[in-house]
Amino acid sequence: MTIIVGIIITLICMLGGFMAMGGKVAVIWQPWEYVIILGTALGTFVVANSMKVIKDCGAGVVEAFKQATPKHQDYVEVLALMFTLMRAVRSKSRAEIEALIDAPEASEVFTKAPTVLADKDLTDFICDYMRLLIMGNARTHEIEALMEEEIETIRHDRLKAYHALTTVGDGLPAIGIIAAVLGVTKAMGAISESPEVLGKLIAAALVGTFAGIFFSYSVVAPIATKMKAVREKRLRLYVVVKQSLLAFMNGAIPQVAIEHGRKTISNRERPGIDEVEAATMGATAAAPTAASAA
Repeated sequence: MTIIVGIIITLICMLGGFMAMGGKVAVIWQPWEYVIILGTALGTFVVANSMKVIKDCGAGVVEAFKQATPKHQDYVEVLALMFTLMRAVRSKSRAEIEALIDAPEASEVFTKAPTVLADKDLTDFICDYMRLLIMGNARTHEIEALMEEEIETIRHDRLKAYHALTTVGDGLPAIGIIAAVLGVTKAMGAISESPEVLGKLIAAALVGTFAGIFFSYSVVAPIATKMKAVREKRLRLYVVVKQSLLAFMNGAIPQVAIEHGRKTISNRERPGIDEVEAATMGATAAAPTAASAA
């Protein structure tokens, strides 16, 4: 939503200022200049990136428009899930724990956290390290290093789309110059025409430079920046899981372990202690039901 509002503000100020100076908006409307610029940018984007990155870039743009960052309730769900799993480690057998993490989509524990279950990467991250935990002989410092390496790998993969979009944005001003040069070439072909005709052709050519700079710094770059911010914020859920598990491995009880995870959340989204406690009490009450169903 903020992207749309920002673009509208930009267009109003830019076009309004141009008209206030006596300019005619119709002069800026040069469809074929835009076709050259945007088409060339799209072509270079396709050349430079794999199909996987291209699709991920589309998904990232949608996430940026939707501002798809973890919400307050998402953090509560993750903390409640971690509490339930850590409590299960202390009270259930290894076989019962494996049943929970081998098929999370069929587990009542995970279905109570739909946000986590909807994110396959996050679900796999939790299940993989819970599996390492119950296998025994896991050294905390080794698990911590492994977690940090995996989170960094996930971050690298998720920011490929951002880097691809940023590269296109950086190249748009130069592509705009290409369109302008083509327009000037066309104008030079009509050098024998009257100054009025020649002036219109040169003005149309200069629109290419304007459009390249505008699309680069007013559209593509801001969207890429928003995409990066959204995806980096989504990685905070992994950090919450990491800190909770490490605290638990170091001997903390589940209630204290999830407090370690809660403290890694920004103040703006961090759930209160009472709210987390209420969520964990609900998870505790649901545990006997899950056990009887099993």
